[in-house]
Amino acid sequence: MTGYGQFCSVARAHEVLGGRWTLLVVRELLCGARRFNDIRRGIPRISRTMLSERLQALAYVGAVARSDGEHGPEYVLTESGRELAGLVGALGAWGQRWLPRHAETEDIDAEPVLIDMQRRVRFTALPRDPIVVRFDIDAQPPRFLLLKTTEASLCTQNLGFPELRVRTRLGALVAWWRGDASFIEAQRMGLTLEGPRPLARAFASWFDRYAFADIGPVHGEAAASATP
Repeated sequence: MTGYGQFCSVARAHEVLGGRWTLLVVRELLCGARRFNDIRRGIPRISRTMLSERLQALAYVGAVARSDGEHGPEYVLTESGRELAGLVGALGAWGQRWLPRHAETEDIDAEPVLIDMQRRVRFTALPRDPIVVRFDIDAQPPRFLLLKTTEASLCTQNLGFPELRVRTRLGALVAWWRGDASFIEAQRMGLTLEGPRPLARAFASWFDRYAFADIGPVHGEAAASATP
């Protein structure tokens, strides 16, 4: 691939990091993903070949280290890679502040939203006994989030735990999670909870929302996504 031909460190860094998917791979590693399949779950549209190429490129420049784990290869950010947290954070804040947000019409996958919810469980707020949150999102197969006071796991079925059901359009769930709308506004958009009333009332408090949810839009576009 032809480079930019510039001495500038911005151009040189962009040659390494500016390719499609690269910074999303870094984002997943920053969020704690270590294994190949775990990284890919957070970026479901990346091909296995492309993910392998991106990991190799990051390893080549010293941003990622590969090691043999108990269950196969694992990838971790080096000191160089961890320094990219500032860049990823700046991009996230800029996008949250300046890009229009209309969750109902955006091309969004449900899996990354649910994975982010799993990562941001507030364990001290959970009920004492395990519970499963069932997500019925649009016409997709249900997904299950098992919540215990010490762990959170995404599953394809409920193995017999008490259940709280979330019925929602994906746009309504995203609008709440991303900070475009309050939980009450998301309910007006069609998000409903079915199950024991105390659990339904507490549901929103079980999570620390998306990392940039507190950053409001400059021009108020997010408010439009909260309109039923």
